[in-house]
Amino acid sequence: MEDAISSAIALLSEAFVAEPRRRPLGWEGLRSWEGQQGVVLPEPYRTFVAEIANGTNEGPMYEDAPPRPLGAKSDSWVSWEVDCWLSPQPFDGTALRKLDRPFPLVVEWQWDYEYYDHALHSAPLHEIYQHGSVLLGSDQPGDYWTLVVTGPQRGKVWWLRDGCATP
Repeated sequence: MEDAISSAIALLSEAFVAEPRRRPLGWEGLRSWEGQQGVVLPEPYRTFVAEIANGTNEGPMYEDAPPRPLGAKSDSWVSWEVDCWLSPQPFDGTALRKLDRPFPLVVEWQWDYEYYDHALHSAPLHEIYQHGSVLLGSDQPGDYWTLVVTGPQRGKVWWLRDGCATP
């Protein structure tokens, strides 16, 4: 088993060239972060952040492309801009994310803003964006890749965008 783990780490190290890689957190730094957040990251992402890289300094097409540093928010996450969203502001991007709360979905959810009901949709949208997942990166403002860290979808990557959340 240790040989397989060592081989996987070597393969990942080669795949993520050293120049754009951010320094890994190390196991002590990772455990400290996890303790502050009240979660344990799923494998293999946990080992990746501890031993390979804590994100990259640049993405292939867009500055927020995956992988982002652990816990980092992109500018478009923090500052809601009307040209990125059809919806009313779906969440407060400056609010503290609550990773220890369960990610609320188990299947894809699409919503239609022609029928948007603020009282009905605001709380679930806030939970989708703020609970139970770490932000991995973004293809463009308003589109986010997240790794679910709590609940039944733990370990799965979800795509969050205006009007849709899907594994």
